[in-house]
Amino acid sequence: MISGLRLALSWLTIVPAGTPIEVDRAVTRQALYWAPLVGAGLGLLAVGLLTALHAVGTPSLLAGSVVVAALAGLTRAMHLDGLADIADGLGCYGGPQRALEVMRDGATGPFGVIALVLVLTTQAAALGALAGTGRPVPVVLALVAGRAAFSWCARIGVPAARAAGMGATVAGSQPPTVAVAWSAILLAAGLVAVPGRPWQGTLAVAAAALVVVATSAHTHRRFGGVTGDVLGAAAELTTTVILAICAVG
Repeated sequence: MISGLRLALSWLTIVPAGTPIEVDRAVTRQALYWAPLVGAGLGLLAVGLLTALHAVGTPSLLAGSVVVAALAGLTRAMHLDGLADIADGLGCYGGPQRALEVMRDGATGPFGVIALVLVLTTQAAALGALAGTGRPVPVVLALVAGRAAFSWCARIGVPAARAAGMGATVAGSQPPTVAVAWSAILLAAGLVAVPGRPWQGTLAVAAAALVVVATSAHTHRRFGGVTGDVLGAAAELTTTVILAICAVG
C-alpha cells in the first residue's frame, strides 16, 4: 500500500514522492485506491489559495483562474491533456485504431481546444463564485470526486484499449464495490456542501456520476477499452460538473 501511495503522489501530482522500483498491476491498483485522498489534498490547497485571494480583494474570475492554473501546475496538467486527447479522439472519423492514433498525436486539434476552453472557463468562473459566496466544501468535494471517478473507468470487466500504457496497467483492476463505496461517501458529503441547500451538493455528485458512467461507456465503445486519457477526461469532467452545479445560486 505504501508503494501505491508513492505512485499515486508521483503520478497525480508534482510531489517528489519517488516511483516504486517495480510498477506492476498490483501497485497501480493500489495507487487508484489512494487517488481520491490525493484529490482531497489538492482540494485543501485550492481552498487555501482561493480563500487568500478572496481575502485580499482579488476579482472572482481572476481568483478562479489563478486556482485553475495552480491546479494544472500541481498535476502537470495531465488530466487536462487527457481531456483534450479524448475530445480529439471522439471527434475524428474512423474506427478505434484511427481514434487511438489521433490521441497519440502530440498536437491538440480543434475539438481538444474547444473542450479545454469550455472546461477551464467553467471551472474558473465556478471557483470564483464559490469563493464569493463562502462555499469551500464543493472545491474539495469536486477534486475528490474527480479522482474517485478512476475506480469506475477502470472497474473489473473494462479492457485496455491499448496493449501498453497506463490504461493497460489499470484496466479491470478496480472492484465495482470501490466505485459504489466512493459514490455513497460523496453523496453523503454533498449534503453539507452548500449551506442551506442539502440537495444541491448531492445533485451535483449524482450528475457527475452520470457523466462518468456515460463517458466510460462511450469511450469503451469508441476506443475498445480504457486508456490513461479516459481517466484524465473523467476527472476533469467530474470536477467541472460538481463545481458548476454547486456554484449556482
